Order: sequence, then structure tokens, then C-alpha cells
Amino acid sequence: MEPVNAVVGIIQLVIAIILAVVALYIGFSVLGKITKGIDEEKEIAKGNTAVGILVASVFIAIGIVVQSGVSGISVGISQAIKAGLLSSLGITIIVVSIVQLILGIVLAIVAIYLALNILDKLTKGIDEFAELKKGNVAVALEMAGVIITVAIIIQSGVMGITAALIG
Repeated sequence: MEPVNAVVGIIQLVIAIILAVVALYIGFSVLGKITKGIDEEKEIAKGNTAVGILVASVFIAIGIVVQSGVSGISVGISQAIKAGLLSSLGITIIVVSIVQLILGIVLAIVAIYLALNILDKLTKGIDEFAELKKGNVAVALEMAGVIITVAIIIQSGVMGITAALIG
């Protein structure tokens, strides 16, 4: 039985790597639409630390959410093996696990977008995106805190979905 566990572990690792890369790509693409007129790649190439902090915080946030989703997929694969991997129940469990992860990523991106817009409304005297473009590290840290906090909260929700659907 140990070789089967090793194969399952390798499959889970490959799935995790693929999902992480896809999620980071999607997150970076969406960030470009959120950051009103900032070209993140150019700003980072110029050495704009503030934009680098913002991008890093989005990557960390996505990593937090993807990690909880990958855990859900791991639990799903284990449950599917017990139910019979190619049985209708086993396939359903795996599909539900993947859908749950995708839902988590979408929720995280939407929540980050909403949180940054709410932050913009709360701090009426500061144009965060203009300050980022100027390299204001304090604003970048403020935004990074909001983004990572939202991801931690979303992670709890994703884990709750996993427990409800798979557990």
C-alpha cells in the first residue's frame, strides 16, 4: 500500500504546482485591472518597492487561499480512493474538490478587489494608487495588510466549504 500512497502524494504535488502557477497568473492579470493605470512590470523594473510589496502581497494572499484549496483536494483524493477512484462517488468528490478550490480563488480575487475599493473610500484623503506609483512604501504596506487579511479570512471560508462538501 505504501507505493500507492507515494503515487497519490506525487499526484497531489503536481496538482498543487499546476494550480498554484495558474492562480498566480490569474491573480497577477487581475491585479493589473485593479491597480488603476499602474503597469506593475514597468514599476517593478524601475525598482518601485511599493508596487513590489503590493504584488508580493497578492501572491502571498493567493498562496494562502490555494494552500487551503489544495488541502481540500488532498482530502478529496483520499476520500475518492476510499470510495473507489473511478466510481461515480469518487469522481464526484474530486470534481467538487476542484470546484471548491476554483471558487476559493475567485472569491479571494473578488474580496481583494472589494477590500481595496473600500479602503480607497475609507481613506478619502489618500489616492492609494497614485501613491503606489510614487513609491510610497507606507501605503503599499497598508494595502498589503488589507490584502493578506482578506486572504486569511477567505482561507477559513474555503476550509469550511471543504469540510462541508467532503467531510
